[in-house]
Amino acid sequence: MFKKVFVLFLVMALVVSSLVGCGNKTDTGAASQEQKQEATEKTQDESKTPAKDNKDIVIAVADTFISMDPHDTNDTLSYSAQKTMMQGLVGFDKEMNVIPVLAESYEANEDATEFTFKLRKGIKFHDGTDFNAQAVKVNIDRLANPENKLKRHSLFAIVDHTEVIDDYTVKVVLKEPFGAMINTFAHPAAMMHSPKALEEFGKEVSRNPVGTGPFVFKEWISGTYLKVVKNENYWKPDYPKVDSITFKPVKENGSRIAMLQTKEADFIYPVPAEQIEAINGKDGVIVETKPSIIVRYLAMNCNKKPFNDVRVRKAINYAINKEAFAKVVYGGYMEKMDSIIAPNTQFYSKQENTYDFNLEKAKELMKEAGYENGFETEIWSNNSSGTIKGMEFLQQQLAQIGIKANLVPMESGTRLERIWTVENPEDAELQMYYGGWSPSTGDADWGIRPLFAGESFPPNSYNTAYYNNEEANKWIKKGIATADNEERREAYEKVQEIIWNDAPWAFLGVNLTMGGRQEYLEGVYLLPDGSLSVEDAEIK
Repeated sequence: MFKKVFVLFLVMALVVSSLVGCGNKTDTGAASQEQKQEATEKTQDESKTPAKDNKDIVIAVADTFISMDPHDTNDTLSYSAQKTMMQGLVGFDKEMNVIPVLAESYEANEDATEFTFKLRKGIKFHDGTDFNAQAVKVNIDRLANPENKLKRHSLFAIVDHTEVIDDYTVKVVLKEPFGAMINTFAHPAAMMHSPKALEEFGKEVSRNPVGTGPFVFKEWISGTYLKVVKNENYWKPDYPKVDSITFKPVKENGSRIAMLQTKEADFIYPVPAEQIEAINGKDGVIVETKPSIIVRYLAMNCNKKPFNDVRVRKAINYAINKEAFAKVVYGGYMEKMDSIIAPNTQFYSKQENTYDFNLEKAKELMKEAGYENGFETEIWSNNSSGTIKGMEFLQQQLAQIGIKANLVPMESGTRLERIWTVENPEDAELQMYYGGWSPSTGDADWGIRPLFAGESFPPNSYNTAYYNNEEANKWIKKGIATADNEERREAYEKVQEIIWNDAPWAFLGVNLTMGGRQEYLEGVYLLPDGSLSVEDAEIK
């Protein structure tokens, strides 16, 4: 049998920066005015205080961390901190291409039902436990076991079993073909815990992470800071290049900006869009914006009146001026959403009949549905200042067609209780949810299945629209039941069209990633999924 063999080698490049000085030829006589000026500037430069006199980095973020257990995490922010300490068999580079990490190579059989990994040797977890095939099996078995009730089980429910071939070879066998499985292994959810830590801490491993990464967990005071310190025994030579990283949750946009301007923070994200022009290039601050795969949406609970009527859902789409939303809420740093997933996501398919702003059409649809005078509802979301700004804009837009939307911003613990742990759809109080989603596998499957499949209602997954369409379910299943890319493409084209026309969301836009840093800090960047990479962090 012909096998597709994918062998990935990690190439490490040592980048050497050198300063080249330029000098002028001089006469033996008195120094020229130009030379005197150069000497003065040199003296002034030498007398300046260094940009940073230590290798301790502070990163300010917009929300609080929820968990340090990647297997039981459903927010990209928490993954950003976890990735400083933990690693998977494979991961993603800046463009979301799969690269080897703890595995030096892998191969898949032709049907994409068996994935065999060759592991790097000589790696230890932070507690001294050996990283080997048995450690991989412990982690994959934990994720694949539904009885553990882990938030990321759905990514690995397709795993049948994991085999230890030898100390440094492990095979994962799936229940059925799945062509995007290698992307799933690259998802942060597949990062490895120390088996010893899993046994020692149990559920409390979420506050006691032990991985193989460049930094070691130091301390976490919820809502205040999370600190990691340099792993002196890291398996990559000469890494990491900084001594510690402290993450500080700062929900108020202005406060994060002030921290960057005063150098209290070395990196912040997200940068509020309205502040980008004011700070970029000034006082040593650099703001970087790049395309992402993060979609921003307003979910409508299709199980509840009036959102069980597609005419109401479409009316809401037409009533929201998406261009104005992008400008007001994101300062224009947002791209148009013309499908249910972002253009940079694998198997994206553009939809032709976009929901352009049309207030008359929105009012007409509301009248047809019997809601000419509107209705009252609630919009739920988190309580960061940027999110509240978005909610307020949506509130104003919906008022134009008679919808009175009461805003309910919530802290993470309240959201967990009221949204993500509700067992029965009938018990869900959620009416509308303003949120964002990043398919961190880079594949259409993880941009669609967790959010729109009938089996993905909370607490199983993240279908806050409580959307369930049998035809869509059929194509979602076909998309993961084959390793053939053309068959997968056809399946995802079909399902995108169906869901787009059913409009369980108001499709708001595709975010750009927006991070701000000090010019002396290099190697810290945001991936297209919105997560942070700090392994290459360096003070210049």
